[in-house]
Amino acid sequence: MVNLVIMRHGEAEPLSSEDSQRQLTDRGRHEVNQMALWLQQHYAAFDWVWASPYKRTRQTAELMLAKQAPFSQLDLLPELVPDADAALFKSYFDACISEKPDARVLLVSHMPLVSFLVEAFTLPGQAPIFSTAQLACIDYSPEQGGKLLERLSPADLALLSF
Repeated sequence: MVNLVIMRHGEAEPLSSEDSQRQLTDRGRHEVNQMALWLQQHYAAFDWVWASPYKRTRQTAELMLAKQAPFSQLDLLPELVPDADAALFKSYFDACISEKPDARVLLVSHMPLVSFLVEAFTLPGQAPIFSTAQLACIDYSPEQGGKLLERLSPADLALLSF
């Protein structure tokens, strides 16, 4: 069962002096919409969508949320900014999940944190590089750890549509 999906935000504007204010490009919005539709078709709705407070991740999370059930809830977490600590976030996640062990959660964050989160929730040495809007789907429980079930990017979807 996939109950944790880790996602990198869609393509954003070029680096500027205020990194936290960079917005999604048109291509980025298209990438995210593709991934939102795919998730909607292949997995049950998320209980929580947690995102970094940066503008591009908020925009990504809002587009993802638009394809979710009405009960799905968006929370912005400063623990998901690019240079956050994956191990510390995992401890926070485990505490939240202990109250609702069957919860399904989508995390929207940045490189390099998304790579470190996959490693923290699965196995050491499994820190994949993410393209924009890429997903990592994980079966996770605090007691047993996690198993990376699949990774999918907008480019992968383009290959599957042939």
